[in-house]
Amino acid sequence: MALHKHIIIAVDFDGTIVEDDYPKIGKEQIFAFSTMKELQKAGHRLILWTVRHGQKLEEAVEFCKANGIDFYAINKNYPEEIQDGSTSPKIYADMFIDDRNIGGFIGWGKVHQLFFGEENTPQKKTKGFFSFLKK
Repeated sequence: MALHKHIIIAVDFDGTIVEDDYPKIGKEQIFAFSTMKELQKAGHRLILWTVRHGQKLEEAVEFCKANGIDFYAINKNYPEEIQDGSTSPKIYADMFIDDRNIGGFIGWGKVHQLFFGEENTPQKKTKGFFSFLKK
């Protein structure tokens, strides 16, 4: 069943948006950016939730921007939040998309399916000599 309520979603970077190759930026996970774009278009707020900081965090944010994703907030609950130690650094979200879940990361195809239903699940583009047979 697809979710329809607008929610806050915290998304990890390494191992989730991209393959884990820290401190480098790994290869994009299949359907990551297309699914996140659809989530934003549907009104959901995405928070980048990562252990990256400093220059490595800036690189991750720029990588996402170059792929069409601007996050609502980065490692905080809302853009204006000041983390001065007076509040908990824990992120509030309705859902967390992370490769460290029990059982591991379910994949962006399954995330897409949970939000938008099976009939709208993105399909991997087939490349190769026989790809014309799947049309």
